[in-house]
Amino acid sequence: MKVVVQRCKEACVTVDGDIVGKIDQGLMVLVGVTHEDTEKDAKYLVEKVAGLRIFEDDLGKMNYSVVDIGGAILSVSQFTLYGDCRKGRRPNFMSAAKPDIAEELYEYFNRELIAKGIQVETGTFGEMMDVSFTNWGPVTLIIDSRLDA
Repeated sequence: MKVVVQRCKEACVTVDGDIVGKIDQGLMVLVGVTHEDTEKDAKYLVEKVAGLRIFEDDLGKMNYSVVDIGGAILSVSQFTLYGDCRKGRRPNFMSAAKPDIAEELYEYFNRELIAKGIQVETGTFGEMMDVSFTNWGPVTLIIDSRLDA
């Protein structure tokens, strides 16, 4: 699994013009799933995302996590994180998991974050979504459970 984590001042996702998820200060998290991913990969990423110390303390040091600041997470499924652009001009998405597998792990990832006491808002799996947010810093990190574990 891969996630793109972006510290944000606010974030919102809409489907067909209707807001389906919205947060104030916290993390915008794009979530991608590949074929070999398991709940172990999801748990690893949950621990990383929940514990990332990327919010500043009074001295301007990144010492606080989203949990520490009482922030929220907007989690959006994003199969394009597994797009392969090495050949040609059109990305190949063969590394992205099939929707049924991806949705199951994406939902598991979100449930595990909620179990940690984090407010989690989501997009709508498999739908065309409009995502807007204010990247604060900017701070953007990419975490891959296969490369980091």
